[in-house]
Amino acid sequence: QVQLVESGGGSVQAGGSLRLSCAASGYTYSIYSMGWFRQAPGKEREGVAAIKSDSTAIYADSVKGRFTISRDNGKNTLYLQMNSLKPEDTAMYYCAADRWRFNLYSGSYDSWGQGTQVTVSS
Repeated sequence: QVQLVESGGGSVQAGGSLRLSCAASGYTYSIYSMGWFRQAPGKEREGVAAIKSDSTAIYADSVKGRFTISRDNGKNTLYLQMNSLKPEDTAMYYCAADRWRFNLYSGSYDSWGQGTQVTVSS
């Protein structure tokens, strides 16, 4: 089992930046891919970015060019650098891990963190 704990959320004005972190513990050797997802009130959870063990990354079209996902395997930590934030980026952001698949579909992921709130004001 893998435990995930997110941090780094907060409130920022439009155009600002935030860096989210996700610390993994437990059976981290079993992790193949990790991803960031977000869910705004009244909306479905959506994939933001994912990265697999060889550092190949994929992004949702809405964040391409603004967000960067990375992972430090030595520290078992996942990051999401978010630049040029927009009010529509406001959501609860979740970290997730999967043992087998690599995609932005939330139903694929085995393990989830509790989330960290990101609020972007205009």
